[in-house]
Amino acid sequence: MTENAATEPKRSIWLRIWEFPLTAMLFAILVVILCAGLVGVVQMQLLVPNLEPSVGMIVSTVLLVALLTAAYKLVIRHLGGKKHDDLPLAGLARESGLGFAGGAALISVCVALAALFGVYRIQGGDNFADWAQIIFVFGLYAGFFEELLMRGIVFRWFEEMTGTWIALAVSSLLFGFGHAWNDNATVVSSMAIAIEAGILLGAAYILTRSLWLAIGLHAGWNVVQALWDVPVSGNPTSGPIAATLEGPALLAGGGFGLEATIFALVVATSAGIWMLVKASKAGKIVRPMWSRKGEPITAY
Repeated sequence: MTENAATEPKRSIWLRIWEFPLTAMLFAILVVILCAGLVGVVQMQLLVPNLEPSVGMIVSTVLLVALLTAAYKLVIRHLGGKKHDDLPLAGLARESGLGFAGGAALISVCVALAALFGVYRIQGGDNFADWAQIIFVFGLYAGFFEELLMRGIVFRWFEEMTGTWIALAVSSLLFGFGHAWNDNATVVSSMAIAIEAGILLGAAYILTRSLWLAIGLHAGWNVVQALWDVPVSGNPTSGPIAATLEGPALLAGGGFGLEATIFALVVATSAGIWMLVKASKAGKIVRPMWSRKGEPITAY
């Protein structure tokens, strides 16, 4: 036992239960569900009957992000034994912008490799009819909502319990198989997302101890993927160009898109491992609670 631990006042059993990582995680998830449910009611009762579908989509997405941001600042960041703000205003523009550019570059490298191997071909222009879905659903919603839930809540409090490596494995698998119900999804595509995106986005959070880089990476990858007319996790869209993605499943994704190919596995996973190495050298790795022996978390 450390000197600090020995001199700390004894906390009540109820406070210890309330601040336990699993309790904090479950309560935070409940807050997210309540926010999503409230926006869903507003969408069905007010937006759908009164607005055009694309406008309603934009309004509901922005409303959800705003409500979740408020809930995070007012409630979620104060949960658990170690208080921490994963959405600091200071890093919003720089880290999210850098992440968006990085995500755009990574998926563009995958597209270039697919073109080099002859499975991706641009056919011409398209009408960009799904611009609202591409920007606000695949970009803003997926980037913010999914990262807040998977990295800002699930990974964060699993890490406090089990340490960085187990938390990274668990959150990655949950994230990957959370896409198992998408169109054209297979066990292979779910495992691919678990490995490439789970490691990449988890590493971004571990390195920065903020969600902004992960949010930017996620949004940039999705938006630019759709702009290249590649299905986003199995969801085809109509963007500014028309292209085909045909060939062996290992190279073309079998209808799910490039996320289920060797290209994404190599490119995204390599970037994630690079960030993990940097995070490890910077002392950002958390040990499991059973090996800390009362010592505080020092990774952030």
